[in-house]
Amino acid sequence: MRRGTFQWMKSVNKSIILNKIRTNGPISRAQIAKDTKITPPTVSSIVKELIEQEIVIESEVGESQGGRKPTMLMINSTNFYIVGVDAGPDTVDCVLADLSGTITERTSQQLKLPITNKQFLSVLKETIQRVIQSTTSNMEKVVGIGIAMHGVVNVETGTSIFAPNLSLSDIPIKAELEKEFGLTVKVENDARAMALGEEWFGNHGQVDSMLAVNLGRGVGAGVVIKGKLYHGAYDIAGEIGHMMMDMNGEICECGNRGCLQTLVSGPAIAHRAEKEIGLESITGEGVFHLATEGDEASAKLLHETGTYIGIGLTNLIHIFNPRKIVLSGGVTKAKQFILEPTQEAIKDRALTPQAKRTDVVITELGEDATILGAVALLLVELFDLE
Repeated sequence: MRRGTFQWMKSVNKSIILNKIRTNGPISRAQIAKDTKITPPTVSSIVKELIEQEIVIESEVGESQGGRKPTMLMINSTNFYIVGVDAGPDTVDCVLADLSGTITERTSQQLKLPITNKQFLSVLKETIQRVIQSTTSNMEKVVGIGIAMHGVVNVETGTSIFAPNLSLSDIPIKAELEKEFGLTVKVENDARAMALGEEWFGNHGQVDSMLAVNLGRGVGAGVVIKGKLYHGAYDIAGEIGHMMMDMNGEICECGNRGCLQTLVSGPAIAHRAEKEIGLESITGEGVFHLATEGDEASAKLLHETGTYIGIGLTNLIHIFNPRKIVLSGGVTKAKQFILEPTQEAIKDRALTPQAKRTDVVITELGEDATILGAVALLLVELFDLE
């Protein structure tokens, strides 16, 4: 599906019907008309266009309501593909997924540091080309490319403003990839992309507000309100890792002291273990393994980490008041040590009984949460939900 076709689909006023089929399919034309209050002839005309575009198909015959059995409609999920990319900071991971989020192909390429903007873009292009060629030679079936990029992203221009872990800035990702592949490209901060992945594929039901928090090498979050990402005035909404917890604390990579990231990220856990327990050359994962083997000091440190996470989340609950908070990232592998103290910290500190009961869970998407969020960037575009 080349960019011209893609934009034509968006220009036609068919979003309501398309999304009705997406959320309620298999569904009949008559039911669509009844639920949307759109006249039956208009529904039939638009459905005809969607079938011609091969994004909607007719499926099994439905139950009769007294007359002829209706033909049911559903999204043709397996006929189109989206390229999803989780870009950095250590690797470029790339998948090809259908419209249901089912991953059909995946590939990965290591990033060798130091790296230039040109070299980074070259790795992106090579990895994307590889995953596209691995499954189909028909580029018409590829809807577009979604990029989840760490750091600060200008969503409108698709530019990576600052990628701290790569020491890069002003990378014109969208412009370069659209020029290379002739496809629609969407670029988003990785934590916000992860939040969108949770919204589309996380099995959270009808949640009107959700906060998704990534706890890994860094700490970031995405806020989803009524199905849409919140970006803030200057595209830095969700940078919760740089929320100050202790003005006299450790110096963060951002230059400030006592950021949440200096307490709960993977590297921070390792640093605290070296400083507080005396463990040398340890990693956050190493602390977790020691805790699972019965090391009480390591278990206590992880328990404290959960408390710090809970305090940070309580601050966010008081600001955003989300219905649900989803935790993801490498640190959540230690959920047996951190989840309960996280929940307890919220119960001890939240202002109201309702806030104390904010649902805090670990993602079910595992390590694919972010890359599925990159896929979802194009689904939002395709189904005209912006």
